[in-house]
Amino acid sequence: MTFRKPANPERNRTIPAAFAAEADQTEHAAAANREYQSTMFTSYFGDPRNAALLYEGMRWLDRRGTPRDARALEETEEPIKPEDIIFETLDGVLYLARKNDLAFTVRRKVLVIGEHQSTVNENMPLRSAIYYGRTMEKIIEPRAVYKSKRLPIPTPEFYVFYNGKRPQPLEQTLYLSDSYLEETEHPMLQLEVKVININLSENHPILRQCRPLYEYSWFLGKVREYLEKGKNRDMAIKRAMEASVKEGILTEFIARHGSEVRNMLFEEFNLEEARQVWEEEARENGWEEGRMEGADYMLIQLISKKMKKGKLPETIAQELETDVERIRKLCKAAEAFAPDYDPQAIFMAGLDTAGLADH
Repeated sequence: MTFRKPANPERNRTIPAAFAAEADQTEHAAAANREYQSTMFTSYFGDPRNAALLYEGMRWLDRRGTPRDARALEETEEPIKPEDIIFETLDGVLYLARKNDLAFTVRRKVLVIGEHQSTVNENMPLRSAIYYGRTMEKIIEPRAVYKSKRLPIPTPEFYVFYNGKRPQPLEQTLYLSDSYLEETEHPMLQLEVKVININLSENHPILRQCRPLYEYSWFLGKVREYLEKGKNRDMAIKRAMEASVKEGILTEFIARHGSEVRNMLFEEFNLEEARQVWEEEARENGWEEGRMEGADYMLIQLISKKMKKGKLPETIAQELETDVERIRKLCKAAEAFAPDYDPQAIFMAGLDTAGLADH
């Protein structure tokens, strides 16, 4: 078993930490928002009928995101019913700082933990691990874990449903082991989070299989469309609701929770706008340089790991969805640090001439 060389704590101090203040602000704002009220995603898919259809859609896709044969699925698996769903979403005072959007078991055999995000958070595997531990504390009787006989538990699945503005792959998988300071070929603890891009423009197959998810995405897209046309938040949400009713989208949900929907979305889009303001303030306070350096360091980390596995620049560029010429320059410069390819050493050496400044 091979390990990556331990990080040098002294050099860690030189790595840009501009993200910390922004991350704290975002976390506090998100916590305050969730303390005030539930998100629309939680409320909408908190209906067992919608949760059942959501899981039906996810079950219809295999782990690679390729549609399976629908007829074969129908012959071997019974449809998920609302009564098969038991919600385990974290809520209440005890879990305020670690609340998740959605968690439910399916026939007590599968545990689904899901989040809706407009910005992909690379720490979702870590957050999901925390959510999982908290959720299992709810599901399992505390004394049961001390029994010598193996305890059967639901199979966990972790998802993020993304509908932000920034381009993202149709699907991607985030791994907990990517955050480990020591790289090992077979990590003793692994957790995968599947990120699904539900923007209508991306036309993910799950939107054709899950009507509630399609309607949810359609509605949020309509709100954003009116915002881009210059409408204020109140008017954009109102117009989107009117358009939804006209098109037969979310009609029952809007009829039951009309005023709540407006409040939920107002808070959610407030948070999105707040993030934009923080980024502007960061630039004004001279943090932008630190943010860019931090992005460079993360890129070097990823390249280093892939070079240690013997991957070619063209393959790395394709996997990271980054300009191949820039990756070639970085790989060439990193060759001086073979075979360890210590990302901190590479970063500290300064690779501006190799393309780090070319964003």
